[in-house]
Amino acid sequence: MNKRDFLKTTTTTTILAYLSYYLPGREKPVMATEKEHQFPIEKTEQQWKETLSSEEFNVLRKHGTERAGTSPLNKEHRNGTFLCAGCQSALFSSETKFDSGTGWPSFNAPLEGSVETTIDKSLFMSRVEVHCSHCGGHLGHVFNDGPKPTGKRYCMNGIALKFVPS
Repeated sequence: MNKRDFLKTTTTTTILAYLSYYLPGREKPVMATEKEHQFPIEKTEQQWKETLSSEEFNVLRKHGTERAGTSPLNKEHRNGTFLCAGCQSALFSSETKFDSGTGWPSFNAPLEGSVETTIDKSLFMSRVEVHCSHCGGHLGHVFNDGPKPTGKRYCMNGIALKFVPS
C-alpha cells in the first residue's frame, strides 16, 4: 500500500468512527459511576422532557454542548448566583465568574458541594466532565488553565445554568 492509499484509508476510518458516535439511537456511553450514583433529585427521562426545553434536555441529560458564543450568560456581570437549569440548585457565585475567551460562561470555582466530576472519554480525548451534584445534570467540563487562586476553568454550557441576581 502506498502512502496516499494509507492516508485515505486511515482518514476514512477515523471519520467513520467519529461519525458513528452520532448515529441516531446511539446514546453517549455513561460512566459506571454515573449509572450507579443516586442523586437527591431523580426523575425519569419523560419527566425531564416535560420540565426542560429540548436544548436544555440535550445538554443536561444527553451530555450535549451548546454552540460557543450563544449564551446570554457570557455577558452577565451582575452580582448573583448561577443555578442548575434542571433542578434550580445553586452552583456558582458571580464572584468566581471570569471571561475565558472560549465562548462559554467560565468560573474558577463552584460553590462547595454543588458539583461532581467524572471522566469523559468521548471525541478521542479524556476530559473531566462536570455534573450538578443534586440532579446529575451535565454542565460542562473543567480544565487546569484557569486564573488564580484555583487555576481551574469550569467551562459551563450557559443553557445548563440560570442566573439569579442578588
